[in-house]
Amino acid sequence: MSKKLLLRADDLGYSEAVNLGIVKALDGGLIKSLGVMVNMPATKHGVDLIKSKVYDIALSVHVNICAEKPLTDPAFIPSLVDEKGYFKSSKVYRASQEDFVQLDEVLLEIEAQYQRFVDLFGRKPDYFEGHAVSSATFFKGLEIIAKKHGLKYSPFSMGGETVTIGQHQVQYRMDSMLLDYDPFEMIRDMANKAEGDVVQLGVFHPGYLDHYILQHSSLLNARTLEVEVLTNPETKKHLEAANVELLDYRDL
Repeated sequence: MSKKLLLRADDLGYSEAVNLGIVKALDGGLIKSLGVMVNMPATKHGVDLIKSKVYDIALSVHVNICAEKPLTDPAFIPSLVDEKGYFKSSKVYRASQEDFVQLDEVLLEIEAQYQRFVDLFGRKPDYFEGHAVSSATFFKGLEIIAKKHGLKYSPFSMGGETVTIGQHQVQYRMDSMLLDYDPFEMIRDMANKAEGDVVQLGVFHPGYLDHYILQHSSLLNARTLEVEVLTNPETKKHLEAANVELLDYRDL
């Protein structure tokens, strides 16, 4: 029996350099599921890049409530924005002792980002998930909008417990914030742990670096490391030798 791995990339649209790194990773053939940030200044750049290549990949709305401006009028979502109308940063979420997100407000923005994805691609996303912030209300909102539109919701779990996505049990893995992070070691460990019908899901943020991403993200060198590993032929050879079957969200 083959071992089942799903390698997912997030953050298309974050910056032009990130977009270019993601495209490079997609060319490597291991990434087959991709989350799109639809409210960013580089969203169109990223969408145009992947449309020009005609990739056979699963696409998601990587719903974002902590970077740049919302698609909803800030006046209608005061719990999510600062005094300038920008989303509160992920740093604000991490520092807060309470979940300040209001459900009625976040539902408006999640819906708006879903509709923007449909406008960009002319179809529903293949799965639905969120750019992680520490808000249970946000995750509840994602689940509500996914159910409303009949979307395959991908809940966020980093505690090691399995979650259900579609018809499969899935176990998440994302090591990119670790100081000694090695993407190849993560992939190899996932392949070693894969067994039975549980799908091992690796979350990656491949990308190159430009001024924008240097100013707006704490995840930097890990992005370039991931591009390198995801495009290295030795990584693909290792997975083939380990009898790994690479899935995407359409298979779940």
